[in-house]
Amino acid sequence: MSKFFPPRRNFSSLSVKDLLDAREAYHVHLAHLENVIGTAIGRYRIRINDPDTKHPNQWRSRKQAPERTLANTVVRKWSWPCVLVFVKEWLTQEQFFKQEPDQVVPRFLYLADGRVAPTCVVLAEKQRLGPPPLQDLTFPADLIGGGYPLFTEVQNQQHVGSLGCLVTDGDSVYALTNRHVTGIRRVEEPFGRDIFTMVRGQRQRIGETDVKQVGKKPFSEVYPGWPGKRSYSAIDAGLIRIADAGAWTAQVFGIGEVGELADLNVDTISMDLIGCPVRAFGGASGELIGEIKALFYRYKSVGGFDYISDLMIGQRSPKIPDDGDPAAADNKKTKPEVFPPLNTLPGDSGTLWFFDELLSPDDARENKKAGVRARRFRPLGLQWGGQTLIDSGSETEMRFALATCLSTVCRELDVDVIPDWQIGHSEYWGKLGHYKIGAKACELVTSVKLKKLLLANVNNIAFDDAAISEGELKKIDKNKFVPLADVPDLVWRSTRKKDEGNHFADMDEQGTGDFNGKTLLQLCADPDNVDINVWNLFYDSIGTNFKRGALPFRVWQIYNQMVKSVKLGKVAEYICAAGVLAHYVGDACQPLHVSFLHHGRPGHPEEEEVHAVYETRMLDRFAADIIAGVNEKLKSSKAKADIKGGKGAAVAVIELMRNTVKNLPPLKVIEAYNAIDGGPQRTEHMFNVLGKKTSESMAAGSHCLARLWASAWKEGLGTKIAAGKIGPVERSALKKLYNTNTFVEAFRLQDPKFSAALS
Repeated sequence: MSKFFPPRRNFSSLSVKDLLDAREAYHVHLAHLENVIGTAIGRYRIRINDPDTKHPNQWRSRKQAPERTLANTVVRKWSWPCVLVFVKEWLTQEQFFKQEPDQVVPRFLYLADGRVAPTCVVLAEKQRLGPPPLQDLTFPADLIGGGYPLFTEVQNQQHVGSLGCLVTDGDSVYALTNRHVTGIRRVEEPFGRDIFTMVRGQRQRIGETDVKQVGKKPFSEVYPGWPGKRSYSAIDAGLIRIADAGAWTAQVFGIGEVGELADLNVDTISMDLIGCPVRAFGGASGELIGEIKALFYRYKSVGGFDYISDLMIGQRSPKIPDDGDPAAADNKKTKPEVFPPLNTLPGDSGTLWFFDELLSPDDARENKKAGVRARRFRPLGLQWGGQTLIDSGSETEMRFALATCLSTVCRELDVDVIPDWQIGHSEYWGKLGHYKIGAKACELVTSVKLKKLLLANVNNIAFDDAAISEGELKKIDKNKFVPLADVPDLVWRSTRKKDEGNHFADMDEQGTGDFNGKTLLQLCADPDNVDINVWNLFYDSIGTNFKRGALPFRVWQIYNQMVKSVKLGKVAEYICAAGVLAHYVGDACQPLHVSFLHHGRPGHPEEEEVHAVYETRMLDRFAADIIAGVNEKLKSSKAKADIKGGKGAAVAVIELMRNTVKNLPPLKVIEAYNAIDGGPQRTEHMFNVLGKKTSESMAAGSHCLARLWASAWKEGLGTKIAAGKIGPVERSALKKLYNTNTFVEAFRLQDPKFSAALS
């Protein structure tokens, strides 16, 4: 056979318009095939186990071809542009011809001008297991931003969605999400629907539905010059007129700072977008990682009009080296990297998707070495749906998200993305104190063996300075591993309610009766009063019945656990106890955690936010400065193992608390808060007034924590621990420990079991 006649087809030069023209020409035919549930344009999907996965000239016989799904296929660099046809049942050609030959999806679509486009048939997989529910995610008490969940009430039903990002029309600041989340508001209506989010576990109103919104528009108007006269582009975008811009940040939870908008339009959209890696953080599902599977998915038809989604996002494909890759020969036995399924939930509607540029390990190291700032991901799409596809009244669940190009949304709403509103805080919003104290303490111990063990587990306990200041930290889903320094907040506050009183103690509140005029700080100048019975009598005198601060006794209990674990040679238990101890010591060196003025002066509701603004917004906005201050204060410090017994640990922490309120009086924090009336200027003023003293208090906390670790190690005879046990502990083992309620079990101060746990 001649290599020229008949000519071999090569579809690599087909454009987006070519494929849309072909689909438009065959739309009526494809829409009437009973097995077809939708179409899109993309690149030919090759089964992972097919010969042509690694080389373009290797083929599998069509008669032997198993079903093709989004999950079991990949796109290679030799994959042709094509029209993707999604079907609800996989049948071979032989089965079709035996049953209903007129129902076969054509292999090629022919246009009158000679252009030819191939088709690729894909089975729509059903999703059998759902992802974790919404309540498993923890959202901090800090600035609100993209990625947060949204709630609205409609006809006594709750609608859930996600915040996308902040935008502006040049006059006001808005939050962007879906129209079906905000609800419809007409121009003549004086007020919009109230919209809420979750802050500190409580519902909080953030604003109301604005009149600026768009549902669907003719596809030919959104993309002029492209076919689709009887098609609608599903835009589904709405704005929230936010009530208090000072409570917001332009950063997106789990992503960080927002980069330059990816401008996608008729001049820039190409087939190169297929396979583009993307990431997001949904208010319902948390971290989402995927890739663009197809463009312009035609997902339903109503009244003779079709509905089209710009982007179809699915599970990221595994990385498979091809035979032409020089590294392939060395990696033949290496399994390809497999990414998790895209388990997006309906509550993710409104989520912003970002281009996730994949840096090589060498580039990442060079960037870090050169001090390059954390990457700012470029936003490209606004999710409006996912998982469920409608097929003539039946539902077939799909593992992908549907999104509109963000540039189209901004054009239709006449708004711009805000990249720099109250940014500069770490992505762990409010966690800097606990993580910095825990990480720094690892460096201060003098025992060679203990220091080696702690440094090997620093990423299990906390994060290093670079990770905190460069914004590389990810948001925490408590179903996954939580760094130990914040387990008491992110895990135990919901699973161990009795732990609530263990995070604080109002050391400067005056007692009454037998304790008239005396504070716990004054009483505990005598070590004999570091006693649960004495503290309970004190709380009785002031009428505190439920939340009795017990922080020093929690430290006592955990210290005993560390000693016990070392004596038994249980290194994982020691690391777990040491890591969670970092949280309580971190609380002890924060002035508002050890004072009755923790939420401002009693009777002054306008001061209630002082705790969050000081410990969260100020610390996170000036993270690099705080870190530098702590490091400078501790540059020549070493921690001695000079504490004896659990009671000695409690006494040491009370001394830390005493020095904390002396170094930085709580009233001074409140005065700095009141000096400026809200906004970023307030946090800047507070840092100017309080920043240096805050670093000093955190440095004292790090030093105290290191003393506690070193003393427990010495008391438990850590020198006898085998050298083979000195290394990183498996996170699964640590997670199992902190999820075991009997491990350093939590008690309230008035519970007799608490006293028994200290013996």
